[in-house]
Amino acid sequence: MNTTRTKGFTIIEVVLVLAIAGLIFLMVFIALPALQKGQRDTQRRQDLSRFASQIAQYQANNKGSIPTGAAAGDCTAAAGNVAKFVTDYMTAGGQQWNDPQSGSTYTCVSPAGAEPTASGSYYYKSGYICNGEAVTAGTGRNFAIVTKLEGSGSACIDNK
Repeated sequence: MNTTRTKGFTIIEVVLVLAIAGLIFLMVFIALPALQKGQRDTQRRQDLSRFASQIAQYQANNKGSIPTGAAAGDCTAAAGNVAKFVTDYMTAGGQQWNDPQSGSTYTCVSPAGAEPTASGSYYYKSGYICNGEAVTAGTGRNFAIVTKLEGSGSACIDNK
């Protein structure tokens, strides 16, 4: 009777290693989208801060006035000068002013008393200030900018 044993892995050991590797890959693929959403929301907050700092530059160049938008609808409409502000201050010299998720240019909306309902758009309202994630009336030299975040809620920044 020959009782030599060959060295190697049993089928149970191989299956166990593959199951552990599968669990690790599953955890990575579940966590990755949440991390990406967080990074895009951080970029949106930074874009709002950049927008506010460019408005400060605009004020310095225009005797303290701020860009104004239309009362409702598209805030880059002819009724205001936000479109010129975005062209001259936000995208001048090849700067990007794009949503981090879609890569397309942010959409500017100015509905009366509401915030953007989708990420990729921002709400600019002259004469308003932030009140948490929403806006309330301020003075004529105030402005509020709000964007919808992917994670939850909105980000609001103003100059009060």
